[in-house]
Amino acid sequence: MDFSRILDIEKRLGSKSGFLFGPRATGKTTLLKQRFPQAHTLDLLDSDTFSRLLRRPRQLGEELSAIPETAQKNWIVIDEIQKVPALLDEVHRLIESKRLKFILTGSSARKLKRGGANLLAGRARVLELFPLVSQEIRDFNLERYLSFGGLPSVYNSDDPISDLQAYVGTYLKEEIQAEAVVRRLDHFARFMDVMGTQSGQELIYDAIAQDAQVPSRTVANFIENLKDTLLAFELEPAKFSKKKSRKTLARSKIYLFDVGVANLLAGRLPLQLKTESAGHAFEHWMLQEIRAWKSYTQDLRPLGYWRTTQQHEVDLILGDEHAIEFKFTQTVTDKHLKNLRALKDEKLLKTYTVVSNEKAARKTADGIQVLPWRTFLLKLWKEKAI
Repeated sequence: MDFSRILDIEKRLGSKSGFLFGPRATGKTTLLKQRFPQAHTLDLLDSDTFSRLLRRPRQLGEELSAIPETAQKNWIVIDEIQKVPALLDEVHRLIESKRLKFILTGSSARKLKRGGANLLAGRARVLELFPLVSQEIRDFNLERYLSFGGLPSVYNSDDPISDLQAYVGTYLKEEIQAEAVVRRLDHFARFMDVMGTQSGQELIYDAIAQDAQVPSRTVANFIENLKDTLLAFELEPAKFSKKKSRKTLARSKIYLFDVGVANLLAGRLPLQLKTESAGHAFEHWMLQEIRAWKSYTQDLRPLGYWRTTQQHEVDLILGDEHAIEFKFTQTVTDKHLKNLRALKDEKLLKTYTVVSNEKAARKTADGIQVLPWRTFLLKLWKEKAI
């Protein structure tokens, strides 16, 4: 199955160079081959290319000078730029002196942070590619996505569990072990197993350390490694411009980048749709979808969540406008609405919505929207109504 990716790289870059970041296997290379078939490509995962440019980054300019002038006027793609951060200096020089146009892909920001990616500030735009979203999949299958997630090769696979296992193994080998990110790979492997169950939970370092049987002082470092390699993101408590009456908690939540990877690490596969785990997967997927939508549409409103010391919690707050709860149920009742109503009493936001598995859209007497997930996604991607 082919996927129609939403990210409009050409429009977003214009005539400027750019970074295209995304976790491994989200389809960066495939997308660039489709959109820029004439581009001159250098793949730093190729051992020969990696070795010669690592030893002598300036050779990049010499090699590009040797290609035809027509090719020099097209895009130049360097895959996995984080493998040789020193190339950024040479790329910078070639942008300035030769007016060459680069697209630099990366699955990790760790080395670039240390290697001076800021040298390209103002000269290269930053784009992100996420796992597949619903609008990119023809004949979208909710059960399959909630179980196995949105990595293109996994969604297409006839053995998705084995492919998810291989993906996690590749990450540990290539991103962690090969780059010597952590001293004890066994500690990190246990930490990763725990992160499957912790995805979507408040970020409490001591609790994670206890479950993973690793020193608590290392957990913060492990979390940063996950975020640097784009395999996790934090959802922070919402910040409101208006005064609120209820006292809220200040801890972030942590989510893995893909619901399928989280399910595998948590031991939830095969996923049973009539269980609490399916509800967690539904919430996780909707957050993935909205996070990708924000990036692809360049929506700058912050994402957050709301939780009080009285244990009222709303899954997602978008800017100062929208409160959204995700309930994987075919019948939304008053018990599903109590948290939204508690927040609504604060009079902080414009709209209050439950995204659910109900069949038809409706609005409660007190103005809360109850939307089927398909209707919500239509508003999100087609009508841009939130």
